[in-house]
Amino acid sequence: MKARILVIEDVREMADLIGLYLGGEGMEVVSCPTGEEGLERFRSSRFDLVVLDINLPGMDGFEFLQHLRRESAVPVVIVSARDADEDMVLGLGIGADEFVTKPFSPKVLVARIRALLRRATELRAGNAVRFGEFVLEPDAYLLRRGGAKVPLSNREFEVLAYLAQHPGKALAPDTIYADVWRQEFGDITAVAVYIQRLRRKIEDDPSRPRFLQTVTGKGYRFSPGGEP
Repeated sequence: MKARILVIEDVREMADLIGLYLGGEGMEVVSCPTGEEGLERFRSSRFDLVVLDINLPGMDGFEFLQHLRRESAVPVVIVSARDADEDMVLGLGIGADEFVTKPFSPKVLVARIRALLRRATELRAGNAVRFGEFVLEPDAYLLRRGGAKVPLSNREFEVLAYLAQHPGKALAPDTIYADVWRQEFGDITAVAVYIQRLRRKIEDDPSRPRFLQTVTGKGYRFSPGGEP
């Protein structure tokens, strides 16, 4: 089955370029010029990944992403001419999985999209992990607390699932970044951003985490039993 990609980009030439390269890689691409139209299309059909510009008329990319994350953990790649650290941190903090600045290499964009799609497929093939009141279900791409779904972005899920695959083991931020982001080099501070976001969602007291623990000088450790 072809991967279906939703591209939300108001510059027609850029949308066509992205569609050309993704289509050439065997993906099915649907393009929308606004966030409002993008939400309508997303809700009416199935998409495996979203490519999102920030500077959109009306609803901007950040607002679109906030709406999307209330409904779905689908992978999101932000593609933007805005390269300030604040924009990148905000985008990742809201729930984007990748942030690619313009101008970019289409081959790099395709590679990152393929990595996200591959990672999502691999995680869905895993087994359920129980910790505290939570159940992590890689096959369904879900985290539940009791019977209620805990909303996670795709990247949040990947970070948590990766740590859960190594219970009790302290993992360095650069190791987590390389294995989850599938990049040898990059901004590893993104790892800390996602750890903090996850703690706010699964810890009773994020300042004193039970499950996602900091190991001084080593990194982060997943403790399914909540032991110190």
